[in-house]
Amino acid sequence: MSTASVDPANYCYRHPDRQSFVLCQRCGRTICPECQTQAAVGVHCPECVREARQDGPRQRQRPAVVTSMRQAGASGAPVVTWSIIGLTVLVYILQWATSGAATQYLLFYADFVPSQPWRMLTPALVHSTSSIFHILFNMYSLFVFGPVLERMLGRWRFLVLYLLADFGGQLAVLFIAPGTPVIGASGAIFGLLGAFFVIQRRLGGNNLQLIIVIVINLAIGFIVPGIAWQAHVGGLVAGGLVAFVFLMTRERRKRQLQVLLIVAVAVVFVLLTVLGLALVFARAGT
Repeated sequence: MSTASVDPANYCYRHPDRQSFVLCQRCGRTICPECQTQAAVGVHCPECVREARQDGPRQRQRPAVVTSMRQAGASGAPVVTWSIIGLTVLVYILQWATSGAATQYLLFYADFVPSQPWRMLTPALVHSTSSIFHILFNMYSLFVFGPVLERMLGRWRFLVLYLLADFGGQLAVLFIAPGTPVIGASGAIFGLLGAFFVIQRRLGGNNLQLIIVIVINLAIGFIVPGIAWQAHVGGLVAGGLVAFVFLMTRERRKRQLQVLLIVAVAVVFVLLTVLGLALVFARAGT
């Protein structure tokens, strides 16, 4: 596979050897996680932060705890990734504590979605309690790919990517196998793989190893019984689509367009859910 040409705009202006997808919200320059300072909206580069401090009024000294929390949030740590992993583990414990009641309340099943629409997203939080390897494999994959993508995209974009990839996985199940109960974060994980492929391709990286990983995991879904391969395919496509939107609208002047397109994708997913449910109940009534 040939590689694309390297675009200098995709590298940190202070560290030319570091790829990044995040722009300073004031000057629009590309900055890596080390150079990012969390602002009220987006992140700022070191120069813009220095200028803002010089021009702005002096602020009173904050308590050490507050300062430490702000520094942790601005350090570029993959807060969203760790939060998703922590929440998923917490729900897994809740599944055990409720003897499976939490599982039944959060899994995907088409018949329950009309009155419980959260089931289009919550299956990513629940995993099989019959084998701990289900949650371990998914959380390990999130641990590997999540921080990389979160630092490239920014926290809010990464969260949107994860949720829409999860949504796309349930949509695929709704249209292909609506009578199948589905649990697990693998649809969202495949969405991260799809996004990583699209972004890495655009940034000029070699995708061969990633393609091998995707193909092997897709094949496992088709070969091993009891795996919802439909969610894998749906998440992969949804993740790639969201990443493509982010790439095409990464410039600061296209920020509003990016928001509108992401909202449009979410609206289309909701409309497809309504259509899928209508088809399910129409078939059930015949």
